Amino acid sequence: MQNEPEPNVILHQNTQLLNTLLTKTLKKQIGHSLLALIKQIFNRSKHFKEKPEETIQSLKKTIQRLPTHKLLPITRAFSHFLNLTEIAEQYHRVRRRHWHQKVGHPPQPGSLEAVLPTLIHQGTSPHLLYRTISQLNIELVLTAHPTEVIRRTLIRKYNKIAAQLEQLDQENLTRNKQKDIMHDLQTEIHSAWQTEEIRHHKPTALDEAKWGFSVIKESLWHAIPAFMRDLNKVLLETTGKTLPLGVIPIRFASWIGGDRDGNPNVTATVTQEVILLARFTAADLYLNDIHTLKKALPKNTKSKPYNLLLDVEKRLIVTKNWIEYQLGQRKTAPQKSLLDQTYRKSTELLKPLMHCYSHLKSVDQTVKDQLLDLIYRVTCFGLHLIPLDIRQNAKKHADLMNTITQQMDLGLYSQWSERKRQQFFIKCLQSKKKWLPKNVKLTTESQEYLETFKVITTQPHDSFGAYVISMTSHPSDVLLVLALQKALGVVKPLRIVPLFETQTDLNNAATCMNQLLNIDEYKKTCRGTQEIMIGYSDSAKDAGLLAASWAQYQAQEALLQVGKCHKVNIVFFHGRGGSIGRGGGPTHFAIRSQPPGTVQGRLRVTQQGEVIRHRFGLQKIAERTLAIYTTATVEATLLPTSRPNSQWRKLMDHLSQASLDAYQALIKKNPHFNPYFYAVTPINELDKLTIASRPSRRHPDASFESLRAIPWVFAWTQNRLLLPAWFGVGEALRSAYLKDRDLLNQISKEWLFFSSLLNMVEMVLAKADLNIFLQYETQLGLKKTRPFGDSLRRSLLTTKNSVLKILHQKKLLANNSTLERSIQVRSPYLLVLHLLQIELLKRHRKNKMKKDQPCELTLLISIGGIAAGMHNTG
Repeated sequence: MQNEPEPNVILHQNTQLLNTLLTKTLKKQIGHSLLALIKQIFNRSKHFKEKPEETIQSLKKTIQRLPTHKLLPITRAFSHFLNLTEIAEQYHRVRRRHWHQKVGHPPQPGSLEAVLPTLIHQGTSPHLLYRTISQLNIELVLTAHPTEVIRRTLIRKYNKIAAQLEQLDQENLTRNKQKDIMHDLQTEIHSAWQTEEIRHHKPTALDEAKWGFSVIKESLWHAIPAFMRDLNKVLLETTGKTLPLGVIPIRFASWIGGDRDGNPNVTATVTQEVILLARFTAADLYLNDIHTLKKALPKNTKSKPYNLLLDVEKRLIVTKNWIEYQLGQRKTAPQKSLLDQTYRKSTELLKPLMHCYSHLKSVDQTVKDQLLDLIYRVTCFGLHLIPLDIRQNAKKHADLMNTITQQMDLGLYSQWSERKRQQFFIKCLQSKKKWLPKNVKLTTESQEYLETFKVITTQPHDSFGAYVISMTSHPSDVLLVLALQKALGVVKPLRIVPLFETQTDLNNAATCMNQLLNIDEYKKTCRGTQEIMIGYSDSAKDAGLLAASWAQYQAQEALLQVGKCHKVNIVFFHGRGGSIGRGGGPTHFAIRSQPPGTVQGRLRVTQQGEVIRHRFGLQKIAERTLAIYTTATVEATLLPTSRPNSQWRKLMDHLSQASLDAYQALIKKNPHFNPYFYAVTPINELDKLTIASRPSRRHPDASFESLRAIPWVFAWTQNRLLLPAWFGVGEALRSAYLKDRDLLNQISKEWLFFSSLLNMVEMVLAKADLNIFLQYETQLGLKKTRPFGDSLRRSLLTTKNSVLKILHQKKLLANNSTLERSIQVRSPYLLVLHLLQIELLKRHRKNKMKKDQPCELTLLISIGGIAAGMHNTG
């Protein structure tokens, strides 16, 4: 064991192995001469770090001479090399943890084994730790936000390759077994090469839902029970107890098929179909588990466990058949006499399984473990698999009300004062009569909104999560949805979650919620708890990273105080994206750096786009992710961070304002910005990347306001400037450093919110590359905007220097060798893809009146390759 190679050695070997196998595939698929050219290009690109200018010029000349039909296989090859490197790194994350355990190294930071014993050692009583964990309520919400560029077909192939690397790593493999695994690896890589990278058609909302279900089936279904076994093991060691059956700290929810904000493709019919499909998938998965258990149990008619499982199996079959009939996949409905046997509540399924477990005596421990795993799954996923949130924009509800109030002869709702709106809805809620007129004539769009509420009435309550209102500004936005639920006969209304996302709405959030909770008719529906969603994407797009982060922090503090005044528990739902510019970053720091008192064992967080694959795509990585969410939430609850004093707040106000002024002067006031943005990024070309059912714009115009936050961030990631994640920070830090150097140094060491913000900016700056960005500007930019580009580069260098000064570092990532190595390994592949993309953009834009399909396809592949290589794209 002592002679076993370090994980970094194995990582290098696995990367080389996968690249060698891809090279063998390329040799057969594209021929010797093109493969020789690819090798030549790669060998030159490896000198980028030492000789950036010389390397770029050499590669640029080669690429510019090549015809488009040759650029296609070259672009595909470098994209595949990058994806295989990513697979090796993903498996490395799994193997590193296993290796540390084997050789007796300390547990990894954030792991259950590291955090829970440390909390006990630091003075937390075993009783308090146990109680805190047993009361945890963490919900991770999967969304279909369009930042995952890799097709699901390819993701499955990549997961198989990762599994084969794990097989290859087993001890005492025979030579024949090793040969078989190598053959399987080669076959899978060959198959991946033959798979098209780009979808020809946008996925439907139902396609996206199926992708979400596949993450559960292929990874989380196995990760949840494994995580629970680990948690109970560490709990037993630290507190002397395990969690009771039926208690689980983490659950999942979804927006996929329920998020209709700006997505006309999500209809009431789609939502109903997604819910039914989720229930069908759950029933099918449980049936498979029951079949496995039945085979392991002795077939004894007197055996209570066996008979209980038989009854569960019969009811699951009836349930599955009934859902198939509702989905139109079965012509005849189950017999009426059987319909009473369909499962309607998760407790109906959980109760006999727990009863069965209590009666297992003289059976193999493996059987007990299998049944326990099933109980964990039912506790986590229920009959609904994953409850669906409904999300809609407040303006759309107002449009619906305009139609209704006009037919009630009450004028235009949009012209009512806020006071009049509140009084109207309070009367609606107080009255026992239905306030909505019968046979109201609606537009097709407005009718669709009402149909959504009707779906809520027809499906089991457990199939739904929250009703999220995006762009909430006023109490009436919330009252309206509550009144509509009542009017349309929703017996058990969905909890309503206002989403505050622009900087203005964040600043006014506490005032809005205070007014809302002063309304008795609303407050009694809360039952002591109000969930509030904090938006990261639009606030950062609107105000820049630093100002938005401070607005989010202050909004949470103020909302927490509102909750205390009204004796209502506030639960925060964080709408984080994958990139730093949309609230992304390391999970542990993101949770730990929240304002003190805002976590309290309860947390909701979105999991978006490529983040879902990175965090949950492989079972072992999913287990690690679940552990990190658990430990970070426990620490944030038991050991809240320092509360900023008045000096810290004053400095943060100054930094925020300076950053906001610089950001908005650039984005909203500089006339050169818009043409520059459209020239040096592939923003227009992103629309052709069919990665989601949702449009990239809220409105069809080309304005900055209509552009969604995801393509805004995505576009700047492609050219390696990553502007949304740092612009304004440098100007703010530089001015503050000259006046308050000592205070800046203090808060960077003592305030986790500020230090984590600095660390995230440091990560972004490390991924930015001015040499590459300069090529986008010089080859794609407009001559008259060249001085504008110079100012952006100076700003990035200012930000870098300011961050390094405050962190007391000579270089970026001085304390993050893992990320530094990852960036260096990807650098040669990414450089080539960037230069290919620039050339393709030139050709595509020059011939935009002609339909040049090979050029457009190759360009889209380059976008996907760079996105995969950069990780946090949106």
